[in-house]
Amino acid sequence: MKLESNGILVINKEKGYTSRDVVNVIGKLFKTKKVGHNGTLDPLASGVLVICLTKYTKLNKLLSANEKEYIAEVFLGVKTDTLDIEGNVLEKKKSVINKEDLMKTLKKFTTVYEQEVPLYSAVKVNGKKLYEYARSGEKVILPKKKVIIKKIELLNFEKNKFTFKCLVSKGTYIRSLIRDILNDLNVVGTMSNLVRTKQGVFDIKDAYSLDDVREGNYKLLQAKDVLDIPVVKIDESLKNNVLNGNKIYGKYPNRVLFLDESGKELAIYKKDNDEYRVEVML
Repeated sequence: MKLESNGILVINKEKGYTSRDVVNVIGKLFKTKKVGHNGTLDPLASGVLVICLTKYTKLNKLLSANEKEYIAEVFLGVKTDTLDIEGNVLEKKKSVINKEDLMKTLKKFTTVYEQEVPLYSAVKVNGKKLYEYARSGEKVILPKKKVIIKKIELLNFEKNKFTFKCLVSKGTYIRSLIRDILNDLNVVGTMSNLVRTKQGVFDIKDAYSLDDVREGNYKLLQAKDVLDIPVVKIDESLKNNVLNGNKIYGKYPNRVLFLDESGKELAIYKKDNDEYRVEVML
């Protein structure tokens, strides 16, 4: 039986899966090739992964969250090439920190700064992904980009590891943030675990495991559930214009989600001078 496959699905990704693995599993379950994800998670990481199905893949650009929340664990004494525990060990060094110094450094990093992206990442330099430079051993200057660390909270502190929660801007690499924190403390360490707990309006408490989906225990969300866009129901006379993607006229908000009389989502339109043009067909 083919499942209803128009909508947005919030998955709690397990460790060991790539984001692409999750897309492939969901595609098979819903019997569709039109599946996309919003906000990649590394295999080591778990947590919120937003999946868009069929027509709702067109919403990806509107779902891009400006902030994300993570819980990260840091293991001290080992430095790796990937900046996480699964990488090749570059250095082992006894690393001891005290809680007071750590708290000061975390406070210092609640700021805006230019963050150097990890070598093992999909960021492109001269048309080539950084991890391709890493694998070939070719030298490359790592780019930097401005990130905002909005909040950092220390959750747990032990002799050889600590855990913190952070709220960060889109594009922040937590592996890089950890590297920079450890450099400030003049110790070595690496990320040993990462959970994305929030991505914009999506929260891990509302996310489903792949087993939940296999068992039919899930809910597909619609645009009106997740986007802060005014909703307007239209009659049959206007419905055909919207379904054909025609420009329309009227007095609506700058961006509007049109529904038919039964409540079915039709399209998102955006104001362009005195007319409205289709932005996303649903």
